[in-house]
Parts: sequence; structure tokens; C-alpha cells
Amino acid sequence: MIAGMTDTADDGTGPTTEEAAEPTPRERRIAAWRNAPRVLARLGFLSPLSERLRLLEAAGDAYDLDETADIYGNGVVEALERRVADLLGTEAAAFFPTGTMAQQVALRCWAGRTGDPAVALHPLSHPEVHERNAFSQVSGLRPVLFANEPRLPTAEEVRDFPEPFGALMLELPLRDAGFVLPTWDELTEVAEAARERDAVVHLDGARLWECTEHFGKSLEEIAGLADSVYVSFYKSFDAYGGAALAGPASLIEEAKTWRHRYGGAVFQQFPTALSALIGLDRELPRLPEYVRHARVVAAALREGLEAGGLPFFRVHPEVPHTHDFQVWLPYETEVVAETAIRAGEETGTMLFANHWDPKGPGLAFTEVHVRAAALEWTADDVREAATDFARRLTGAQPSSRRPD
Repeated sequence: MIAGMTDTADDGTGPTTEEAAEPTPRERRIAAWRNAPRVLARLGFLSPLSERLRLLEAAGDAYDLDETADIYGNGVVEALERRVADLLGTEAAAFFPTGTMAQQVALRCWAGRTGDPAVALHPLSHPEVHERNAFSQVSGLRPVLFANEPRLPTAEEVRDFPEPFGALMLELPLRDAGFVLPTWDELTEVAEAARERDAVVHLDGARLWECTEHFGKSLEEIAGLADSVYVSFYKSFDAYGGAALAGPASLIEEAKTWRHRYGGAVFQQFPTALSALIGLDRELPRLPEYVRHARVVAAALREGLEAGGLPFFRVHPEVPHTHDFQVWLPYETEVVAETAIRAGEETGTMLFANHWDPKGPGLAFTEVHVRAAALEWTADDVREAATDFARRLTGAQPSSRRPD
């Protein structure tokens, strides 16, 4: 027998190695989410490849497929860049394979213009939390951080910051603080305060598309407060990936040079560009509806968790600023994750489909995403699912499974 093989008869009656292996919590969670008839969001990046490829069936409605395929950023990629610049009201835009690259390029270009490599940003901003110190390790930038409160900085904090900086970076919404946004007046005052210090304003607008409902302003008005803006295509639009940097034509021209130097001049990117154009056509008009329904979901969720007898919980923000928000529960991650998975497996309703992370001893949180699938849920549906989940959780015992 070959070492490592399962000792079973080759007659189809015994377990194979694959069958004997217990699925991980993540595998169970994704399987429960895929199989559940009722979920709040069908996130494309967790779908099978066959389903992801079907997205391009609508490509002919978004772009002339008789055109020659792109080569190093022309063709359909240039069409996407023009579309973004028009939507944001900027002179130009450049496509990037990732937002990490786009923002490093933007801020190093601004550093060359201002003569100051210091970038002021919140410690919960994406570059600080998720990019392995890329600003300092790759681009020669020096992050300087505002206070740790889970909100965007105030105008007073910007004016009184104790050291100079060449650029102020604002993440809209601030994802790791709960997808939170300031008021329009607060955002305007912060931008003005930065310019009083002769600093440029750059928006990390990975989810900027989702902010119009909260601000009551157009994308062009929001982007108009800043000197440059980065936007993502897969976070809001379910595209295959990709990002864009928008701003003055001279900045974008320089950014394209640095894009090449950073390895972002990819030979062909038409699948990603087409998926982004499809998202702009399909999803952009629906985002305000998702935001409004997220407020319904959040309110009903609170009512259901309370009815289910949870001694403590937090839906944050209480009124979501976008169509994403956080839920905090006083349990270890493995307990709450197992409860969420079992509820999905046993009822076909997957209320909490995302992973859970620890935020302290006996405290876990998750992100709730509200998309088109959630529009099928009434407030009563959410309350019922939340009540069932809470009752399961209050009766749960600590699990021997690893955290999801």
C-alpha cells in the first residue's frame, strides 16, 4: 500500500480520503451560504468559477465586443477609465490592478509635489491594517496617525495635529470602524482644514460608490472635495477585481508611469474591465436602495436579537451609513461561528454568512453585507431569523471546533 492512502476496499463501499476528511469551519460556512435559499448577500467572490464566468454573459451590453482586445491598458480599459472620470467629475482616471498599488502611487506622486512624504491617516485605515506597512516599506511614505477613536478625524484634530503632513488620506467609509461616515458638513470642514495646512486631500474611496445616500450628494460632489480619489470595482460591484485612481490629468499621467514601474501595466485586463463596466451598469443604480434596506435589516436585527434573549449585543452603527455594518456579540468566536453555520445548515436561512473575529476575551464581531438578495427579506423575516439565532446562541455550549 502506498503510504498515506486510506485502507479501504476498492468497491465503492468504504470512505475515501476526501470523504474521511472533516471540512473546516470556513468550508462549512461557505457551503451553508451557497446552499441556503435565503441569504442577505450573494457575494460573487465566494461563488464557483462556473458562476463567476457567467457574469461575462452580459459583457455585450456593456461594451462592443467586436472591438479589439486591450493591450497594456488601451481599448476597453481606456473606456472604463473615461467612465470613471465622468462619474467622479475629474479630468482623468487610471485603471490599476489593485487599490494598494493605486493609493501608493497617488500618494508618492503627491509627496513629490508637496515635498513632504508624511501622510496623515486614521490608524484603522486600510493601509495601516491590511497592507503590511506598504507605504513605508515600498513607497518611502511616512504614515502619521490620528487618535484611535472609531470615526473619521474632525476639522479641529486636523488643524491641531502636532506635526506637518503633505497629504491627508480619508477612508470613506471607514470600514474597520464599522463602515462609518462623517456628516457632509464635517467632511467639508475636514477638507478645508487640511488645505489650511497646505496639504492635499486624497480619498480612499474603495466603497465611495455607496456613500451618496448618506451624504445626499452626488459622486461628483463628494469627489470634488478631494484632490484625488481611489475607487474599487469589486467591493461594491462584484467585479473580478481592479481599481481606479481619479484626479487632475497631470497627476494621472504621472501615476501611469509609476503604475508601469510598480508592475501594474498588465498585458490584457479585459475580463476585469468588462466585469467593472457590467457592475457600473447593474449595481451602481441600485446601491442607494441597498443602503436604505440595510437600515431596515439593522433595526429588525436588533429587535430579533433582543427578543431571542441575548443579554448584550451591538449593531454598529445603529443606523447603517452604507449597506454594510457590524454586529458585536459577547461570545467566543468559535461558539458564535458554529451557531451561525448550524443555523444556516438546518434552516436554509443564513443570517450571518461572514466570518467572526475576536475583539477581546469573550467578544466577537462580524460584518453584515446587504445586497440584492436581502431585498427579498421583510423586516419580519429578519426578526424571525435573528430571534432563532439568538435562542440557539444562548443555549450553545463552547465548541471544540477551531474558530472560523
